Amino acid sequence: MAIERHVERLIRYGLQKELISYLDIEYTRNRLYEALHITHPEVSEQKENVSAASLSDLLAPIYEWAAETGRIAADTDTYRDLLSAKIMGCFAPQPSEIVRRFEETKAVHGPEQATKAFYRFSEDVYYIRSDRIKRNVGWTAETAYGKLDITINLSKPEKDPKAIAAAKEQPQSDYPRCVLCKENVGYEGRPDHPARQNLRVIPVILGDEQWFLQFSPYVYYREHCIVLKDRHEPMKISKKTFDRLLSFVSQYPHYFLGSNADLPIVGGSILSHDHFQGGNYEFPMARAETESRYRLPDYPKTVLGIVKWPMSVIRLQSESASELSGAADAILRAWRGYSDEAADLLACSGETPHNTITPIARRRNGLFELDLVLRNNRASDEHPLGIFHPHQEVHHLKKENIGLIEVMGLAILPGRLEQEMKYTAEALCSPDPEAVLTADLSASKHKDWALSVLHKRKVTKENAEQILKEEIGHAFARILEHAGVFKQTEEGRAAFRRFIRHLGALPEKSPIP
Repeated sequence: MAIERHVERLIRYGLQKELISYLDIEYTRNRLYEALHITHPEVSEQKENVSAASLSDLLAPIYEWAAETGRIAADTDTYRDLLSAKIMGCFAPQPSEIVRRFEETKAVHGPEQATKAFYRFSEDVYYIRSDRIKRNVGWTAETAYGKLDITINLSKPEKDPKAIAAAKEQPQSDYPRCVLCKENVGYEGRPDHPARQNLRVIPVILGDEQWFLQFSPYVYYREHCIVLKDRHEPMKISKKTFDRLLSFVSQYPHYFLGSNADLPIVGGSILSHDHFQGGNYEFPMARAETESRYRLPDYPKTVLGIVKWPMSVIRLQSESASELSGAADAILRAWRGYSDEAADLLACSGETPHNTITPIARRRNGLFELDLVLRNNRASDEHPLGIFHPHQEVHHLKKENIGLIEVMGLAILPGRLEQEMKYTAEALCSPDPEAVLTADLSASKHKDWALSVLHKRKVTKENAEQILKEEIGHAFARILEHAGVFKQTEEGRAAFRRFIRHLGALPEKSPIP
């Protein structure tokens, strides 16, 4: 099929998804020709049926043609992504038009319908890579803390050696300064920076500041959004953070919104640009119950609870967003300077701070709710990657930072585990599991853990993979326990209560003086 026929199929797709109208056909066709460097097209009047074709199927032959004709440097994920963003940018209206539609939908049908329509648009223009997201492997695992969500991440493309080499040859650029900056909207990209011609963002006022809402291209849960500051400023957890979070959930009560912590090890992967993550999803931590409840004398309308969770979580609830923010700030300030050597907890080493908080805001039953997850990033000789970080015993499954999403109970495990777990399951059913696991480089890292599973459970060919999934869930619960500053022991619970008393909190039934 000639390339012009593939262009016509894309135009039919754009019409079906209502990205363009019939009045836009010639304009869009010419923009596609320009994007693909087609200077002498042979246009056919034949209409192309695309009803059974996905967007990825429509783009696949164009990638192949582009590689064969030198339109892209190599037929790799990096260069296909650069091309697909350029192509689908031809279907994306001007940013002001998208904002106009969003605000109109919000005014008529409410914020939930507005975000849903914006999400669908982001999928239709292939900013959200739905075809790749479907590759992820996911399940739930029952643990002592309720059901946890487990995902093996297969959606993000692997590092492209050709693109890495090409990037080294290019002049270094700090535009955009990072992948979160607002300047990414419409940016053509380069081998070391993703293309964003199909990205659109929605302005959001938080307090008196300008922020923007967009979706993650590789969503981990329903309507996984990012809310980013209009300026490239580093993350900093403060009272302003709580005010911003509560302002957002006031405007979008169907969404939660949270922030990674602002220190290395316990923070997210991008600490240089202040941003939040949210979405229309209930995480396992949100379903967790509070074990004990307290009142803060200075904040009489706010209830404080200790959450039954492997990490150390204080849950605040109030009808008043302003009082809730004040209470959260008081806890943050107290936590920044709090040490408890009996719990191996030091607030700082010299001038280096260790204590911070991962906050998450939501609305529940008409109340404002803030979960404050206590974090500490100190390292030691025994735990050089972090005392409150996944320990060596679980590094065969995960050794990366525990960020906001995993704090809330959704494991994002490396893609290598898909094949490694299949091989491990086969090895456990072999006549000599230890020898088989030892002999394979990719599976040998799992040997001790896999053999411990074999000792405590009856593994067969029929149940091996399911048992490993369940045990990965249990291991994820241990990973979260490792990251918890107050451990799930009598000593740890007593240490947590000492901090609650340090705050001046009183049991809920006690009279507020």
